[in-house]
Amino acid sequence: MATNEFGLSTIGQIAINAHDLERATAFYRDQLKMKLLFSVPPTMAFFDCDGIRVMLSLPDKPEFDHASSIIYFQVDDIHEATQTLKGRGVQFEEDPKFVADMGSYDLWMASFRDSESNLLALQSNVAK
Repeated sequence: MATNEFGLSTIGQIAINAHDLERATAFYRDQLKMKLLFSVPPTMAFFDCDGIRVMLSLPDKPEFDHASSIIYFQVDDIHEATQTLKGRGVQFEEDPKFVADMGSYDLWMASFRDSESNLLALQSNVAK
């Protein structure tokens, strides 16, 4: 009976493809200001994202060499976060925009690309 109740609910690690690990590590460390946990040169670097590990890695097989899923980073003030990242040279694909009325708050999102052309995004729950 216990197996029927099992469900996934916690993310432990997210992998993001990189073609130039040094460039990608510098982007996540210096522009996004994520905490570098450790590196396994020349193929991997690991960052902390509030308890979730983000792994930058060179694809080890051709079938793994593709763009990553979109990671949405939760921020308190999406406009301030966007301006801060732009000040660090991050190029945004889409500036902050209203996405949906969620009842007690409005959902806003903005998107940008990392140094490896992976799409990333910011999201913010803006109180009404």
